[in-house]
Amino acid sequence: MKQYLNKHIFFRYAVIGVLILRGYLNSVLPLMDKTEARYAEIARIMAETGNWITPQIDYGIPFWAKPPLSTWLSALSFNIFGVNEFTARFPYLLLTIAMIFLVGKYAKRVQHPFFLPGFILLTTPEFLLHAGVVSTDTALAFCITLTMLSFWEAMQNKAQWYWKYLLFIGLGFGLLAKGPIVLILTIPPIFIWILIYKKTRIFLQRVHLTTGVLLILAIALPWYILAEINSPGFINYFIIGEHFKRFFDSSWSGDKYGFPKSQPIGVIWVFLLFFALKWIQITLYKLWKNRKILFQNKWVCFLTLWLFWTPLFFTFSKSLIHPYILPTMVPIALLITHWFHTFKKKKLLLKLALIIPITSLILIIPASILKYTRYFAPTDKYLIENNVLVGNKTFHFKEKSYSSQFYSEGKIKSISTEKLLEKTTFNTNSFRLIISNKEFKKLSLSTQKKLQLLDKNHKKSIYGYFRKIR
Repeated sequence: MKQYLNKHIFFRYAVIGVLILRGYLNSVLPLMDKTEARYAEIARIMAETGNWITPQIDYGIPFWAKPPLSTWLSALSFNIFGVNEFTARFPYLLLTIAMIFLVGKYAKRVQHPFFLPGFILLTTPEFLLHAGVVSTDTALAFCITLTMLSFWEAMQNKAQWYWKYLLFIGLGFGLLAKGPIVLILTIPPIFIWILIYKKTRIFLQRVHLTTGVLLILAIALPWYILAEINSPGFINYFIIGEHFKRFFDSSWSGDKYGFPKSQPIGVIWVFLLFFALKWIQITLYKLWKNRKILFQNKWVCFLTLWLFWTPLFFTFSKSLIHPYILPTMVPIALLITHWFHTFKKKKLLLKLALIIPITSLILIIPASILKYTRYFAPTDKYLIENNVLVGNKTFHFKEKSYSSQFYSEGKIKSISTEKLLEKTTFNTNSFRLIISNKEFKKLSLSTQKKLQLLDKNHKKSIYGYFRKIR
């Protein structure tokens, strides 16, 4: 009994400890360019302007690449708690906690500690990372988790009535999180499982499809209609461009906001093996070892289909990044939980699992305290926060970064050429200029001499101009 209680205490406090660590990092790390700072800036503009229908990548410029759920969450957090790094990331930490509680009961059903699957999730690099990253992927992963587990629960004998509705609620909010991809990543594995176990009749009896489809439409359709009305062209760009052209063409020229993410075919499997280290390796070993009896256990088969469908779907896509594997984290954790009683060296395994969060603690916290991130982090925060005075104009040479927009509260302006720099800025009494170190070397010597270095990092510098008044 004592050993049983100790196990529960260990997992409970390990999960709490890692969440506190993640929350601390969320508060001290700057918003990183390009992706994270971009979504934080879109949310900041939404909170400032009160335009909750059309996300904007800059004032008056609509952002068509993603639906608004993640932006709504960060903007709401800004309105309640103020604008900073922690509040930008806070909703994603909450979604992480929600997923931990969603999966906990599956451990209790096999007499394991409630927080065992949560521990596995938080010691998986990809999941731990996205507990504190401003992006659309955490919200999508939550919606997929809610959908898949609701389906499983709805198919069980004596299932609670609400699961058959949560199944469709997950899909509806998934359409607001990242669009139709939620349907692509959930319906096929569910459909295959139904066919394997001949559960079509039971599914149709327990899940009311007409009601479910109406529920999905009630959640998602109003925003899509309003978005197209307020910003004509959105539907064509988002559905055709972002979902079809981006998938099949990594160099898609119509991309308005991103940058080419061309990858070798099949790289999604490399991402899975690396960013789900070491739990995915253990999972693959156990699946191979039990391959002959895989279909005898409906739960294991369901989780396996859920796990493999996402990387299989993205295998032939060249335009992808590692967060695309995030929906596979929950089935990995639940499979490990299912087999946990068969592991012989549990203590060693758990100690090894803690290496990742402990390493984060050892490396990132001292770096933040000693301000090493000031020099190496891909952000303009530190260039701006101590060098932009009230009343001074601030410019970014060439295309401005999203972090410079966020930390200047949208006040920074782009200036594209040296000629425009001479024409529009040197006639003022003073201004600040953020410029890459490479671009600064390309400026004429006369322009360089007019600028006074204020601060720099490994890629950029901020200069000041102070006009001499006679």
